[in-house]
Amino acid sequence: MDNKVFNVLFLCTGNSARSILAEALLNRLGNGRFHACSAGSHPGGTVNPFALELLEKSGLPVADLRSKSWDEFTLPGAPVFDFVFTVCDNAAGEVCPVWPGQPMTAHWGIEDPAAVDGSDDVKRKAFHTAYTQLNRRLSIFTCLPIAKLDALSLKHALDDIGHLRERGE
Repeated sequence: MDNKVFNVLFLCTGNSARSILAEALLNRLGNGRFHACSAGSHPGGTVNPFALELLEKSGLPVADLRSKSWDEFTLPGAPVFDFVFTVCDNAAGEVCPVWPGQPMTAHWGIEDPAAVDGSDDVKRKAFHTAYTQLNRRLSIFTCLPIAKLDALSLKHALDDIGHLRERGE
């Protein structure tokens, strides 16, 4: 299992900001050990320009990022996911599709930077905050000894990562 590439899906309602940031970050931080995708229950169809700007400034590729429905990942030929993370409270409360392979799931709620009102600088700060929180969580996630943890221990570790904000992240 040490050579296994883990498929990870990040879910949000609009798939324009948080889940997109998580997808791009994990694909970089995972060093080939993880293949990340993102989707939304009600995708807006476009990626938020502040998300794209931040990712580009961070040196992360954006060419393949797009806002898409989670239905895309229920079709034949879609990746079988090892992990599915919701990153917004709305998506966490929705009835998700049944994912083949019984992936490990967790809720990693991040405040929606796209919902922030104010100047462009205020919006950029909100995106930077979400990016930083996701970067911390994903850095911890990529260091987990996944192959050595039993399912219950792994589930507890994933849930703990999702609660970092509540402990003063």
